Amino acid sequence: MPDLAAVWSTARRLYPIYTELAREFTIDLPLCPAMDGEGLPSPEVVEQAQQWLNAVDERLQVHQLRQFLQTSSVIEPAGLVDLVQHFLSKTTRSDGMRDKIDFLLVQYFSQNAPTDLDDNSADMAYVAAGLEPVLGKVELKTPVWLNAVDRVLDSARRCRSLDELLHGGVLEQGRKAKAQAGDLFYLPVSLIAFTRFGYLMRRVFFRLMHADLNKILDGLTELDAKGVETIDCRRAQFSAQEPILRLRMICQSWKVMFQAEYSSGQPLRMLVDLRASVDAALGSGVAGEGEETGSDDSEPKVGHASAASAGASTPAAASLSAKAHRSGSKADAKSASQASIPSGDVAEFEVAAAVPEWDAESRATQKK
Repeated sequence: MPDLAAVWSTARRLYPIYTELAREFTIDLPLCPAMDGEGLPSPEVVEQAQQWLNAVDERLQVHQLRQFLQTSSVIEPAGLVDLVQHFLSKTTRSDGMRDKIDFLLVQYFSQNAPTDLDDNSADMAYVAAGLEPVLGKVELKTPVWLNAVDRVLDSARRCRSLDELLHGGVLEQGRKAKAQAGDLFYLPVSLIAFTRFGYLMRRVFFRLMHADLNKILDGLTELDAKGVETIDCRRAQFSAQEPILRLRMICQSWKVMFQAEYSSGQPLRMLVDLRASVDAALGSGVAGEGEETGSDDSEPKVGHASAASAGASTPAAASLSAKAHRSGSKADAKSASQASIPSGDVAEFEVAAAVPEWDAESRATQKK
């Protein structure tokens, strides 16, 4: 039998978080009167409180939880612990619940890990120590099947660009590893291994993102030195004659935005496509989309790369984000960031399989 006082205490601590989540994402549920009582209530009242929390859980998507935790100042580390333990205590498991637990553990470890932590130092023992307030002490006898996770990390570290990471099959391998784990995912040693995986994948993700951004800025400097004033950036949802000066200003603003790991709605697809546009202008990439005039066929077909977080922008959201950066409006920039968050329950780092991958080279061939 669960400790009634402990269950009630956790529910009371989660209630302010859940009411804010319900308000933020317009989850249409009345407030729970049971939470207003003082002292230890009856088992029936505790059950009502649990049912209310579960009702929010059923309506809350993982991308919404991710967005909320990365933009809200409401959640303290202790709140993350309560959230993880709340989900781990559930007997009914689903892919959505697995993804929520996975994200929460990575978020908790990331927030508490030192910023100068070396990748090699983040071994299983280190991550286990970091997660001890959540999972307790865990015996680190790693099953052989978890070696697949390290192989995915090795593949990610060999990627030379964000585009290669997003579309080179690495993310699909990571998703398969989690899905194929089944109920074994919830073993404490597995939770530690997947938390380590998610944390190190974030590090790879952001290193590549900053490397791409620096490549773009270097390319813009080279184009400027050659006297080039505008380039065709329609593939990145900008104009056919986008000024170099404006692109440099946008990239500088992105640099600031990318300082916060996994801030929601980052325009990853725009970043990838902008690098391709700059490469094309330098003569080192595929041909630009200069022949088209903006019909529906000329729109890139892109998937969602969530992230941290990190969700790839849809064309409409990308245009809004570009408009916000051009105008310099913080309010518009916030709206653009929110608009680019996928509306579905998309796993972290996921490129939606239902959306055809955009192959710029094949598209350029079709236009000839």
